[in-house]
Amino acid sequence: MTDAPEGLDGLAQLNAMRAEGRQPPIGETLNFQLVALDRGHAVFEGEPDRSVYNPIGSVHGGYAATLLDSACGVAVHSQLGVGQGYTTLELKVAYHRGLSDRSGRVRAEGRVVSMGRRVAFAEATLHDGQGRLCASATSTLLVFDLPKRDAGES
Repeated sequence: MTDAPEGLDGLAQLNAMRAEGRQPPIGETLNFQLVALDRGHAVFEGEPDRSVYNPIGSVHGGYAATLLDSACGVAVHSQLGVGQGYTTLELKVAYHRGLSDRSGRVRAEGRVVSMGRRVAFAEATLHDGQGRLCASATSTLLVFDLPKRDAGES
């Protein structure tokens, strides 16, 4: 996250962004928000509408995958040290139930399974407004040191 404040660990960065009312642009684009956060745990909620439909008349699988990837990634982000970053190496999604504009508010809950020095493993579930499991995911994430910024850079 290039918008994350420097000099803070991952959880402090995320909490600072939330306190300022900021979120990454993907959340704005797909209309979902980070609603709960703790070290190693993240929850996103959104309400799918027709703007995320595919040609066959249901919510595109990429919508669910994005929420699941976000839940896994932010759960890992919350455990990063100062000066660390991450990226998803692999995301495996299983679709259990289709989504539509009648699914209500969906909830993606992610948690860190294992956090190593260079690799993290996370998992997430996505439930619809009635609490039914719609999708689940496992993720492998690469943890790395961010390049140091020059004193003149912001």
